[in-house]
Amino acid sequence: MTNPRVWLVTGANSGFGRAITEDAVAAGDTVVAAVRRPETMADLVAAHPDQVDPVRLDVTDTARIDEAVADVLSRHGRIDVLVNNAGRTQVGAVEETTDDELRHLFDLHFFGPAALIRAVLPAMRARRSGAIVNLSSVGGQVTMPGFSAYCATKFALEGLSEALAAEVGEFGVKVLVVEPGAFRTNLFGAGAAYFSAEDPVYADSAGRTRTFVRTGHGGQAGDPVKAAEAIRTALAADDTPLRLPLGDDSVDTILAHLDAVRTEIAAWESVARDTGFDE
Repeated sequence: MTNPRVWLVTGANSGFGRAITEDAVAAGDTVVAAVRRPETMADLVAAHPDQVDPVRLDVTDTARIDEAVADVLSRHGRIDVLVNNAGRTQVGAVEETTDDELRHLFDLHFFGPAALIRAVLPAMRARRSGAIVNLSSVGGQVTMPGFSAYCATKFALEGLSEALAAEVGEFGVKVLVVEPGAFRTNLFGAGAAYFSAEDPVYADSAGRTRTFVRTGHGGQAGDPVKAAEAIRTALAADDTPLRLPLGDDSVDTILAHLDAVRTEIAAWESVARDTGFDE
C-alpha cells in the first residue's frame, strides 16, 4: 500500500480507535472517523481539518453501511485500511444474559463488522490492495466467567477473520486480528461497560468479574498509543500476522491456553481417534 493512505476507523473517538486515528494522522494519512456522534471528533478535526473526516455511523445500523462506504469511496477514492474497532464490555453469566443483550452485542461486534467488510472488499479486490483490521481481544481465544457474551462475539469475529484471510490473500488484501489484554481505554469506564441483571448464585464466578471490571478502570497496564504503533508495524510487515496479541497479559494467557488445549487433547487422543467405523 502507498502513503498517504485512507483509513476507515469505527469508534474513532476514544480508546484504541482514537489512538489508531492519531497514529495514522501523525503518519500523514487520512482517517474517516465513523462514530455515532461526530461532534466528539471536533478537536481532532480542528487540529487536522484535511486529515480527519468524521462521518455519522452506528455500525449496528447495517442498512446504512453500504451507503456510508459508497460515500467515502466517492469522496476519497479508496479505503486502504478498514479498522473494525467499535465495541463495549458486556458482563454477565450465561444464565443472566438476555437474548436482547446477546443479540445487540453480536450486532455491534460481529454483524456490523461483517457488513463493513463486505462493503469495502470489492474496491480493495479491484485494486489488489488493502487491509482489514478487526479488533478482537484476549477474550477472542480465552474465556472467563462473566464474559460469556463478550467472548462469544469475539470468538465469532476471529473465526470469520481466519476464513476471510484465506479467501482474500490472493487479491493482495491483508487481514489482521488484534487481541489486546487490559489496556487503559474506556472499555471498563462509565457508559462503556454494560452489566446484565445480577443473580447472587453466580457471586463467586461472574460476580468476581463484575468486581474486576468495576474497579479496574484506569489501572490497566497497556498503553493504547503503543498498541496503535504495533498495529502499524504489523500492517507494514511483508509477513503481517493473522493474529496480534498485545500486552504481557494477552501473550501469557493465550500461550497458557494453547498449552492447556494441547495437554487435554493429548490426554483424550485415543478416545477421540477411536470413533471411526470398524472396517
